[in-house]
Amino acid sequence: MGLSTKERDLLISKLKSKIERTIKKIERMQDMTQPISPENAIGRVSRMDAINNKSVMEAALRTARVDLDAMQLALRKLTSGAEFGQCERCGSQIPFQRLALMPGTTKCVHCA
Repeated sequence: MGLSTKERDLLISKLKSKIERTIKKIERMQDMTQPISPENAIGRVSRMDAINNKSVMEAALRTARVDLDAMQLALRKLTSGAEFGQCERCGSQIPFQRLALMPGTTKCVHCA
């Protein structure tokens, strides 16, 4: 059994909102991943902390971009009327509650 029109509309609305927030988050993260200038007048330990923080932020940025891609794909499927909400591994229907919490998910709880 697929999604009802009401469920589909709710997911589209949630996805659009999450995509917008994720894009803003990515923009903020990009500012925080700028190269650390060697001429920066901070001490050695502070510079190492800044480089470490930059690495952590770059990893978070990569994760946010992957999440954004998944959400955009889900939105395209939902708005085009394509098959949506089936587990890509076992083929069972992903419960609406899971899709509402994680609209970009492609796997059911058992296969995730």
